[in-house]
Amino acid sequence: MKTLLVVDDNKDILSTIKMLMKREVDEVITSSTPDSIPELLRRHRPQVVLLDMNFRATVNTGNEGLYWLKEIRRQSPATAVVLFTAYADVALAVEGMKLGAVDFVVKPFENEALTSVIKKAFRKEKPKKPTGSPHMLWGESEAMTSLRSVVERVAATDANVLITGENGTGKDLLAREIHRLSNRSSGPIEIVDMGAVIETLFESELFGHVKGAFTDARTDRPGKFETAHGGTLFLDEIANLPYHLQAKLLTVLQQRQITRVGSNTLQPIDIRLICATNRDIPQMVAQGEFRQDLFYRINTVHLQLPALRDRREDIPAFVDLFLDKYARIYGKPKPQISDEAVCRLQSRQWPGNIRQLEHVIEKALILNDGEKLMGKNFDLYDDIAVALPSGTLEDMERQAIAAAIKQCSGNIADVARQLGITRQTLYNKIKKYGL
Repeated sequence: MKTLLVVDDNKDILSTIKMLMKREVDEVITSSTPDSIPELLRRHRPQVVLLDMNFRATVNTGNEGLYWLKEIRRQSPATAVVLFTAYADVALAVEGMKLGAVDFVVKPFENEALTSVIKKAFRKEKPKKPTGSPHMLWGESEAMTSLRSVVERVAATDANVLITGENGTGKDLLAREIHRLSNRSSGPIEIVDMGAVIETLFESELFGHVKGAFTDARTDRPGKFETAHGGTLFLDEIANLPYHLQAKLLTVLQQRQITRVGSNTLQPIDIRLICATNRDIPQMVAQGEFRQDLFYRINTVHLQLPALRDRREDIPAFVDLFLDKYARIYGKPKPQISDEAVCRLQSRQWPGNIRQLEHVIEKALILNDGEKLMGKNFDLYDDIAVALPSGTLEDMERQAIAAAIKQCSGNIADVARQLGITRQTLYNKIKKYGL
């Protein structure tokens, strides 16, 4: 039997859904009190639960809904949960999906849309897997599978997204993938490295300028907000934006219009904003280094990319991808790789993450003359890829950088390439660790 449990404190909604779903399922159980959920799960064993997010008129945060979602997942892991919210809170719905919900429906709902979601939940359809760009490899790790499901739902909205993760985890590729999956995919995606923008040119770079606005402004020039119109604007390394410039960015995001430098004409903008950083912005807010209001503005949906050491099962797929890529680039036959070599690569900490792994595979392929890569082909890289498991993450990072500096005889450009980070980031870390 197909049994649906609907839990909502609005009895009119309960009656409506019962009438709507009676032709689609064998039994519809309704309840206006979430406290009844454990007993109803035991008694009726529903395959699907449609769960309201808010049950108290004075509390509209959805926290009670998240609590009961966890309880349902704990008591009946096989039961599919669809969230029901009247507040169209994308961030809250995403949080629910991270906790195991299969979908969400926003009130007021359309009958056909609700019916479709419930029917899919009964079939327990997994979200359609995006094909991805040639450079976006999702892998099969639990962390990335969960992230992929959330990305697919978020991409279809215009919600601002903040991507966090260590250097080399692929934040830029994830931003491109979100754009590709979005309704704006036919529009442009503009990428700005906020750490590379000169402060004095910040407004010109993002908002544009008119002829004669300053020395060397010989022609009108649109900024990134304008050229991203109808598409996506990706601000990488957003935490590097100086505090005194953050207010200017916030104003544009709030007003959704820009003024070119040297002009008094307001121009509307239509962009989807994605930001990324490897820094702890909440900590920066607490220390007065990042505006809290800007943080809230860019952080509608937060996506955390896991470090490579937390998705080791994906390393063989990356190795195959990079071997294929660089065999084509260098015109060499693609070598096989031994199980021993793969195990060695999987046992390393990879402080530079995917970018570092890519450089190691590239160099191993260049130096290899045989048909197969063996564990010994990676001996040169062990001291910069491995870290003491007993140390903190900072200890591991410091050791990896020190080893790379020694191996590269102090050549900063080579060290940065070896670790898969930018030279500016390397300089900052050298200063931080006193190396």
